[in-house]
Amino acid sequence: MNTIFNRVDPLIAGWMDRNGIRMLRWSVALVFIWFGALKTVGMSPAHELVARTVYWFPPEIFIPILGWWEVLIGLGLLYRRLARLAIALLFLQMPGTFLPLILLPDICFTSIPFGLTIEGQYIIKNLVLISAAIVVGGTVRQLEGDRRL
Repeated sequence: MNTIFNRVDPLIAGWMDRNGIRMLRWSVALVFIWFGALKTVGMSPAHELVARTVYWFPPEIFIPILGWWEVLIGLGLLYRRLARLAIALLFLQMPGTFLPLILLPDICFTSIPFGLTIEGQYIIKNLVLISAAIVVGGTVRQLEGDRRL
């Protein structure tokens, strides 16, 4: 059993090493394109949350702009030459995604600070997107020269 593991494990780990960054970049791109596109056509489940958070802008203007911003982040992540720009746009956008935790705690928490509602969980998952952007950003120099990524 141990010998099978010792033969298979390096193969699996090698495959993950060769493909992990590309898959991470593509999956984060897909999430941004999908979530952004939903905002542009008025189908986002986050519509009300965004409208209540950014109450100083008309939602019929702000939410589609935010949606296109997110689509641009996703498209930028798909094209290696635009990865830096996409990550910059992502980091400009991300602080705003945490505003509901401060401005709308009654919507985000069942019990502050640990009991999260679905909306709160939707916001906290952005920590994973931020971490993924950091990992992808750490490879931008490699992305320029490596066709595999």
